[in-house]
Amino acid sequence: MVIHGLSKLTLLDYPGHLACTVFTGACNMRCPFCHNASLVLAPHKCPTIPEEEFFDFLKSRKGKLEGVCITGGEPTLQKDLATFIEKIRSLGFLVKLDSNGYRPDILWELIKSDLINMIAMDVKNSPKKYARTIGLPPEAFNVDEIDRSISILKSTGINHEFRTTVVRELHDPEDIVKIAQWIEGDSPYFLQAYKDSGDVIFRFDDSNEPFTAYTDIEMRKLLGAARRYAPNARIRGDENS
Repeated sequence: MVIHGLSKLTLLDYPGHLACTVFTGACNMRCPFCHNASLVLAPHKCPTIPEEEFFDFLKSRKGKLEGVCITGGEPTLQKDLATFIEKIRSLGFLVKLDSNGYRPDILWELIKSDLINMIAMDVKNSPKKYARTIGLPPEAFNVDEIDRSISILKSTGINHEFRTTVVRELHDPEDIVKIAQWIEGDSPYFLQAYKDSGDVIFRFDDSNEPFTAYTDIEMRKLLGAARRYAPNARIRGDENS
């Protein structure tokens, strides 16, 4: 596994568990608001951490950390992902995977093999606006793959959550309602306001204006609309939502 980054302690990435976070490179999407542009566009230029060094670190944290979050980029593009997870699980750690859901067969194999304890899946937008939101031409994108991943997560019983990064220029209230209808049910669903990390893929949209976030009040209105179909929807980072 090519590891491009390691956050040695996180209280947020794996809900309910003390964990570390591993960053992989490359992605099959080009979301213009992506906050890890370097990992997506030029992973070969990013520093790497030897796998042996990572596992030495993990062994030193046994009894202190509970889990490992694997994120990206898009981790399901890594050919040795399953083997990497097996090594982590053999040390007694839980594993949470962050994914964009565009490789449902990989998700299914990991779940079927009982390698994953939790999956967090990004649902980028309503189906009709998905291709634009992920920076791909419509003919190069098949929304059915996203639909399959949603169904897999909901039907297998695996611990999971859905989440949407909300960008004013890409999402309107109707989109949030359509997403909630798409994932309708008791699955946890998190809305997270867009933040410019300074390393986004495209700093500007077609109008040559920077992407912006909804206000806290507006986010709460979006949350109310989402909860009509996804009652366990919340705003990421807002404990009172």
